[in-house]
Amino acid sequence: MNALKDLRTLTSACLLAVGGLCASNADASVVIAGTRVVYPAQQQEVTIKLTNDGQTPALTQVWLDRGDPDAAPSTIDVPFTVTPPVARIDPGKGQAVRIIYTGEAMAQDKESVFWFNLLEVPPKPGADAAGTNLLQMAFRTRIKLFFRPASLKAADAATAPAQIRWSPVKDAGRDALQAHNPTPYFVSFASIDVSAGGRTARFTDGGMVAPGETRAFALQGDVPTTSMAKVNYHAINDYGGPIDGEAALSGQGASKGLAP
Repeated sequence: MNALKDLRTLTSACLLAVGGLCASNADASVVIAGTRVVYPAQQQEVTIKLTNDGQTPALTQVWLDRGDPDAAPSTIDVPFTVTPPVARIDPGKGQAVRIIYTGEAMAQDKESVFWFNLLEVPPKPGADAAGTNLLQMAFRTRIKLFFRPASLKAADAATAPAQIRWSPVKDAGRDALQAHNPTPYFVSFASIDVSAGGRTARFTDGGMVAPGETRAFALQGDVPTTSMAKVNYHAINDYGGPIDGEAALSGQGASKGLAP
């Protein structure tokens, strides 16, 4: 458990023996069924399925955080219990992780966001690996968990991307696209572009706009700002699938600092 504790806050950690290097695979073996989790407040719990697609057993640790990837699990205060927090998953087998809301007060008029963390630690090398230089890697995966109050409907979440209001802005002389989210839902984008008259500027790093938030996306390319310009976006629904849409620019926005 000490080795596991040392690796808790790492995105990926390498344990490299001195000398030569032998490694066959640098991919995580344990995968999460889904790219996001939606927790309806009226449900007693939600379940996340983990599967070991690798050839060796894997030791896993899971926990939730509030958005700080460097926070140690022992210091994080979240209104959920996650069980089991540590599990061994054999090759080809799965593990169900239960997330239970513990009832602390949270906003009831908008969604709240947390992050689900999965840390996978490979087993120790066997006796037959003695004297061999090995690369062992611990992989960490984080996905979003959205807590949805009972007053909010899943069907309305699917329409939230279409309600985003877009406008061009400048930040330190650079072109950006401002998005205002008037809805109570988090809206996540895989990509955004604005185009007109054969000119297109893009934001392809992905990003999320919180309920009621106004944030700016830095654009790459020749940015059109005419009234004919159109915003094309690829948003992400509750199941990780695409929501593609088109919107018009609403006008010139004020100067904004770019969101990270």
